[in-house]
Amino acid sequence: MLPFQFAQGESSSAAGAVNEALRWTDKVWNRIADPDMWLNIMFSSIRIIIIFIITRIVIKVVYRIIDRSMERKQEGKIRVNPRRFVTVGELLKNATSITCNFIMILLLLSEINIQVGPLLASAGVLGLAIGFGAQGLVKDVITGFFIILEDQFAVGDVIQTGTYKGTVEVIGLRTTKLVSWQGEVHIIPNGAIASVTNYSMSNSLAVVDIPMKADLSLDESVHLVKKSLVGIEERDLNIVKVPDVLGIQSMSTSEYVVRIVAECMPNSRASVERQIQGDVKKTLEYHEMSNQAVVEQAVALEKDEGDGTGGA
Repeated sequence: MLPFQFAQGESSSAAGAVNEALRWTDKVWNRIADPDMWLNIMFSSIRIIIIFIITRIVIKVVYRIIDRSMERKQEGKIRVNPRRFVTVGELLKNATSITCNFIMILLLLSEINIQVGPLLASAGVLGLAIGFGAQGLVKDVITGFFIILEDQFAVGDVIQTGTYKGTVEVIGLRTTKLVSWQGEVHIIPNGAIASVTNYSMSNSLAVVDIPMKADLSLDESVHLVKKSLVGIEERDLNIVKVPDVLGIQSMSTSEYVVRIVAECMPNSRASVERQIQGDVKKTLEYHEMSNQAVVEQAVALEKDEGDGTGGA
């Protein structure tokens, strides 16, 4: 009797497993064949696509509103530095993109039946914990906010902070990106910016010292320098007005130095100094060549008279 009982028990358990598998298969098939489920999936997919498209449209519209608002501000009667509009506009666009994408993610999660409330609560607790441990990040963000608010510098400015000097390419709430004239890219945390030298906020002052030989009189030297500077503001549009010749800056037994000062556009001091030095150098070379030609002509004339060929 025992073998029969074992066989009967095994057959009944196998039949139960088969029946369970059949019931599971029926449930899956009923689930797949349920038209309501597919309708819900279709409507959810359509809503997800609509949410995504609306988010993109809202971002584009807000971008356009920001651009037009910045343009109207620049064309207003009150003169405001246009550098600020570029920086503020980029910051507003970044904030708009982050906010809209965050809302879109929450809506998409709710569409796939994920409870958003517990996630927000967990994110709040996690953010609080991160905030206590991210004091440096908070410092960077606060410093970046005040940099933009106080218009300390803007995109396109040439600044120096510490040992870094370059053109501001990006200003974020956390970091600032500088590109040096040699092409190096410096990414500086805003919290590390303790002091800033801005070379683009006001006109520069080009100072050029020209050494002169002691055998030239002061009046002759000043006359040659002023002659070389005539029309320089047309040759170099960075020069605001005609440079001033201040006079002797220093002197020794063999030479003296004449100083020239020129007001120029922001961040153009080096190019203006090169322009002034080149023009003065050309004038001095021409003057020296003329004097040398006169001397050679006088020597040749004296030699001709000494040989007796200069007489009639």
